[in-house]
Amino acid sequence: MTEPLTVLGLESSCDDTAAAVVSHAPGGAPDILANIVMGQTDLHAAFGGVVPEIAARAHAERLDLCVEQALEQAGIGLEGIDAVAVTAGPGLIGGVMAGVMCAKGIAAGRGLPLIGVNHLAGHALTPRLTDGLDFPYPVLLASGGHCQFLIARGAEAFTRLGGTIDDAPGEAFDKTAKLLGLEQPGGPAVERCARTGDAHRFRFPRPLLDRAGCDLSFSGLKTALLRARDGVVAEHGGSLPEQDRSDLCAGFQAAVAEVLAEKSRRALETFLVEHPAPAAFAVTGGVAANARIREALQAICARAGVRFIAPPAPLCTDNAAMIAWAGLERFRTGARDDMTLAARPRWPLDATAPALLGSGRKGAKA
Repeated sequence: MTEPLTVLGLESSCDDTAAAVVSHAPGGAPDILANIVMGQTDLHAAFGGVVPEIAARAHAERLDLCVEQALEQAGIGLEGIDAVAVTAGPGLIGGVMAGVMCAKGIAAGRGLPLIGVNHLAGHALTPRLTDGLDFPYPVLLASGGHCQFLIARGAEAFTRLGGTIDDAPGEAFDKTAKLLGLEQPGGPAVERCARTGDAHRFRFPRPLLDRAGCDLSFSGLKTALLRARDGVVAEHGGSLPEQDRSDLCAGFQAAVAEVLAEKSRRALETFLVEHPAPAAFAVTGGVAANARIREALQAICARAGVRFIAPPAPLCTDNAAMIAWAGLERFRTGARDDMTLAARPRWPLDATAPALLGSGRKGAKA
């Protein structure tokens, strides 16, 4: 398929309701005509985390508004859309169902092709949307509910090199923020607090660095932070001074960055054995917005002599532009779905790899 395509994308896998319009003509760069994201932070603030039932209801109420705003921002109507792409999993099932049903309604009402998209593929394919990266390439997908090292070989072809066996790094950041009395979402809050902290004061463990391969674990790191916090609180008669909080954040962030950097080095080394020509290493997902982690990954790539790619921050966190683009890529391969498209809480990118353990608070791992 060589003609220009314009795709409407919908995303509702966790706590961001999003709609976007992406256009692409073969031989040219993709054009994000609109990218609307309605967050739900205020709705969940009192609960210290995402409440699935509240999230699902908010998605159902906001999806049509997001679509309306996206089309208005793009300056087109549904008559200018060639296909509708939607996150069909993995994620919080109520939110995924809301998105799938909305997309089905639009597709049926306008007679448009329907494309179900794996949310993780949306993240993994973002470097092609932002930087035109050619297949194959290695990518670290690190977000609130997922963390995997992948080789992206095609729009629907991925090889998993490793992943988290418990908490994803974004989930660990959220739990750390909660333990230290910081606001949610935890990633940005911990990063801000760490700026004035001493990363060397608290020496936290670097889980699984003594084990070969690219698998990760962050649950023990979170427990170590809890114990360190309790020690500080006991020392100060029940309070947690601001400088101690900053030092704890800085130490935790440094540990995560070091683990991700070393495991990324191993993943890149594995990829270069198969593809020794100069390559790029990409990082995607919400954790990719963390400046300290980006710096650590950039250093690894510089030493390996490969290009480092990280999307702009708005395209690291959950958004519908990545879903529209992933749907567009599937559409070009001839992929189509029908009204039997089902919402899936779990959906591995590499079906041949063993299942990862656990189910993160921000969505089921795959």
